[in-house]
Parts: sequence; structure tokens; C-alpha cells
Amino acid sequence: MADKQRTLKAPVKLVGVGLHTGEKVTLEIEPAPANHGYKFQRVDLDGQPIIKADCDLVVATDRGTTLEANDARVHTTEHVLAALYGCQVDNALIKVDGPEIPIMDGSSSLFVAALESAGYEDQSEDRVYLELEENIPWEDVEKGIEFLAVPDENYRLTVMVDYKSPVLGTQHATMYNIGEFKSEIADCRTFVFLKELEFLAQNNLIKGGDLDNAIVLVERENVSQEEIDRLAKVLGKEDRGIKIEGMGVLNNVKLKFENEPARHKLLDIVGDLALVGRPIKAHILGARPGHSGNVRFAKVLKDYMKRKEKQGRNFDLTKEPLYNINDIEKMLPHRYPFLMVDKIMEIHDESIIGVKNITMNEPIFQGHFPSNPVFPGVLQIEAMAQVGGIFALSKVEDPHLYSTYFMKIDGVKFKQKVLPGDTVVFELTLLSPIRRGLVNMGGVGYVNGKPVVEAEMLAQVIKDKE
Repeated sequence: MADKQRTLKAPVKLVGVGLHTGEKVTLEIEPAPANHGYKFQRVDLDGQPIIKADCDLVVATDRGTTLEANDARVHTTEHVLAALYGCQVDNALIKVDGPEIPIMDGSSSLFVAALESAGYEDQSEDRVYLELEENIPWEDVEKGIEFLAVPDENYRLTVMVDYKSPVLGTQHATMYNIGEFKSEIADCRTFVFLKELEFLAQNNLIKGGDLDNAIVLVERENVSQEEIDRLAKVLGKEDRGIKIEGMGVLNNVKLKFENEPARHKLLDIVGDLALVGRPIKAHILGARPGHSGNVRFAKVLKDYMKRKEKQGRNFDLTKEPLYNINDIEKMLPHRYPFLMVDKIMEIHDESIIGVKNITMNEPIFQGHFPSNPVFPGVLQIEAMAQVGGIFALSKVEDPHLYSTYFMKIDGVKFKQKVLPGDTVVFELTLLSPIRRGLVNMGGVGYVNGKPVVEAEMLAQVIKDKE
């Protein structure tokens, strides 16, 4: 059964400060219609410009992912996008009254809690996944960044971080499927090395940084009190009582996981790859990732997706069919000139693929536009229905004793002409479990990988022979 897109049941509001700007900001995440995707809206600017969450709109990746469109920017988008993607929300409008998404506690957990409190609403449209038919490697040799996407039924991530740091070492983190995001990844906070703090502060960054929203990693045994005091002053944290007790974590903050930094890098990947614009089915492996590498790999995946869309749906019609025409005649009562299925390529628990070859010898062409032969749309639907009938009959014993009667057809669309010489491949998928002999399926017919017809069908399988 196809997964349905979903959005929020109600809007949610969060208030915080931007990590780098230090400005107070209010964020509202609102439900959005099907196929909307993720979009940001700068409600503080004239015209309230919209910025789509799209890797092609990324303009900066230093210490966060920044998007720009319609003369407006939004900074540090990755944690809220990771929360939306991790909670499997497909469509949302993210309104913000400042230039930067609030850092909250440095993770995605407060965003996730807000989304969970609103609840989710399924939508009528199916999810369209980015699915791979090949391995997709990418690397930046100079920076030592490596990514590899491998075909998989789930969205799985494996991450390795190595900053040649004595305190961090080499760390790995894994998410086996998107369902693990909330419990295993969402709570993991951003981190920074002590040696980077002064530079960041002097360059007008991390104005909203705090020991409550970032893990500060200390790599030296001996850090003088003078250094600590100077750093506290630069950060504007003189009153926080900054302590350093050898190598480790500043102020002895307790890590939520031993590999929390690596898990946070995985969180960032989830947020940055949300910019591909589709839910992903793949195992993605990343070594030494960062926002720049994440976004560049997102563009690689998006280019692959566009290429696949141009090529259309790919079916292997050279392999041995599951049912040939003789097998089909044993299942269906139809005969010439009304048997519309030539072979069945595959049947799975919830789907079927069947083939109809169109030739000039079809008797219908004697009367249907003889000088301009076009295979009638109503017969395309009949062919699709017969493929669906074979699926239904494949689920019962002694199928020759049953008949399939169609009760309803909805959502019919014809996208282009079907002509003699075309081979139409029908792919039908169950829309709901079979109950009391009722079979509800959605189908698409393809010619050369491009959709030519689509419809939803409801049929009943009845035993009417002895």
C-alpha cells in the first residue's frame, strides 16, 4: 500500500534566539497542502517572501545552512528541517520573524516535541520517494569528505567523524531507519571546539551561543584562568562561571550518548538532505561530513532524481514473464477480441505489473480513427482493470471458479496518445487491504517509461462457478 503524504493537524509556535545572530525570534510551523514540501517565510520582511527548502537555493554553509530566495535569507535551517523529516512530515510552512531559525537547545528535540504535540494528518496524495537503481558515490578529496548512497528499502544513515582530535577521536553513528530519528538522533546537540570559540565570537558569530545549547569540547590539559576569563568576556558570559577541568567537555556537561557529536552530524545530514525535496529510500554513508559536503551531495542526489524523471519508469520486459498468455487464459474469462493482457511480469504482496502490446491488427482500429489509429482510453482502462483482476484472482484458490466485477473507477487521467507499436506496461498497487473480496487498487500505465493513463479502481471477486 502506498504511503500517503502528511502534514500537521495544527500550527505550533516556538520562541528562542538565533545561534549566530543572538536575536530573539518566533518560529511558527503551519500545516501545508499536499505536494507543498517545506517552505520558509520571512514574515518580518515586506511582502513576507517565501524561500523554498531546496539545495539549489543554499548560499552559505559556514556553521549552518543558509537559504536565499526573493531577496530574503534564512539561516541555520538544518535542525528544524531534520525534525520535520525525522517526524515524516512531508508538507509544512515554516514562518519566522527574523533572519535565523532559533537554536533552542542545539538539537532537534524541542522542534520534535512541538510537532508531536500538534499531531499529524494524512493527506490524499501518495509520497513520491527518491529510490536508487545504482550506487551514487561522491567525494571531495582535498577535504577528505566522502559520501555513498546505496539502494535500500529504508532511509538508513551511517556516519563517521574524524577531526584528528584527542578528545573526540573517531566516532561512528548509525540510524537504521527514519523511525529511529526521534529516540536515537533528535536529542543530540551541536558541538564546537574551545579553540574555535574566540575566532567565531570575533567574527560576529555565535552571539546566541550558550553552554545550554552547545557542547564545547576542550582538547588541552592546561588552559590558564586568564584564557578562560578572556574567552568569557568575548562571549559575554562573565557571569556563567566557566570551568575547565582537563580535556573533555566544558563545564563537565553530561553527554546524552557517548557518540553524541557523531549523532549530531547525522542529524545535520538528515536536515541538509531534506533539501533534495523528496523522502529518500537509500542507505547513505558519510565520512567527515559537514554542511558544505551535505549540501553538495544533496545536489548530486537531486541531479540523479531529475535524470531519472526524464528517463521515466524503467521496466525489464526481457525477462521471463510470471504468467504468459496461456496462463492468463486459465485465469480470466476474456477471449479475443477482448483479452487485453499479453503477459504478467511480476506479482507482489501489494502490487502487479502487466503488459499489453498494441498492434495495427487490433480490430478496434477498423472503426476508431482508421486513418489516425489511436487506442481508445476506455480500452486502456479495461486493460488496466484486467491486470487488476489477475492480481485479485492470484489471491484465491481455484481462480478459474471466480469472476472479477468492477464496482467503481475514480481519478482517471489520460496523459498522451497510445498508438499501434506501443507497449503499455501497467503497474497497479493496493490502496487498502483486501476485505470481503473487495480490492481497491491504484494503477498507472506507462509507454517508454512515461505515464499515459492513471486511475483508481474498486473491484469485487466473487466465486460464481462450480
